[in-house]
Amino acid sequence: MKKKGIFLLLLLYAVTVQSQYSIDTSYTVKSTYNKLIKKYPFITIATGKKGKNVNQINDLVYNQIENRALHLDAYFYTPKKANPAVIMIHGGGWRSGNKSQMQVMAQEIASKGYSCFPVEYRLSLEAKYPEAVYDVKNAIKFIKDNAKKFHVDPNKIAVLGCSSGGQMAALIGTTNDYGAFENSDFKSKSSSKVNAIIDVDGILAFKHPESQEGEMASFWLKGTYEDNPENWKNASALNHTDKNTPPVLFINSSFDRFHAGRDDMIAILNQNKIYNEVKTIKDSPHSFWFFQPWFDEMMNYTIPFLDKIFK
Repeated sequence: MKKKGIFLLLLLYAVTVQSQYSIDTSYTVKSTYNKLIKKYPFITIATGKKGKNVNQINDLVYNQIENRALHLDAYFYTPKKANPAVIMIHGGGWRSGNKSQMQVMAQEIASKGYSCFPVEYRLSLEAKYPEAVYDVKNAIKFIKDNAKKFHVDPNKIAVLGCSSGGQMAALIGTTNDYGAFENSDFKSKSSSKVNAIIDVDGILAFKHPESQEGEMASFWLKGTYEDNPENWKNASALNHTDKNTPPVLFINSSFDRFHAGRDDMIAILNQNKIYNEVKTIKDSPHSFWFFQPWFDEMMNYTIPFLDKIFK
């Protein structure tokens, strides 16, 4: 009876914590597949191949905010004691999606000699900009603090994001050592600095001739551009790109709107002699990274870039 009472208390606690914020579950691999299969009947959902040299730990708590725990998953290549790391940020319009959507990618890249970390961050129904950026930067600090445990070289960190996660990856990478983008409440001996950016179909500028950002961006950024222009400017990686920006790989679908600001950013990178690559996956939709044959093509761009920068 006593055990039953404890179980009920734990269940009540979980429900109470969960009910403090809403969750949008609309963006999933399955729902995206159902939307795309009619136009692209040849696609299949990419599946993971767990490597024998890859250890996996799920749902590690990297930060506790009052009653809210934030988690990450770790996939690390065990033969080496210090691998380059790849921080992974899922998409979903800053509102939906979850870290499990990066699992297949994490398994694949980790098997090539990396430590990969899909990160949970607070979505817009729970917290507005810039909280999600703080969350991922805090996760980077946590990973560096535990570098030996995760077989990580803390001086070789890439951040990779897809869609809205790509926008965040670019912003995180272009704001290395910017105090305004750091959460002073998070206690760490490490910095959130990253050494490479992989932006997969994420915009670089919210207010731009190529951009079509609307309700989802406005919801995350606390208002429309007219209501809150400062957030729209500050959340745009293009506005922070300079001589200190690390090397960048842009991987894009065939839809131009998802790389708004990219060419302007490349001009700045080239001016400062910063290495960058652009890869466009021909005739592909947005969210191509979930599906074959595009997943393999993306890996054929991603892994050589990482190897070039870190190995």
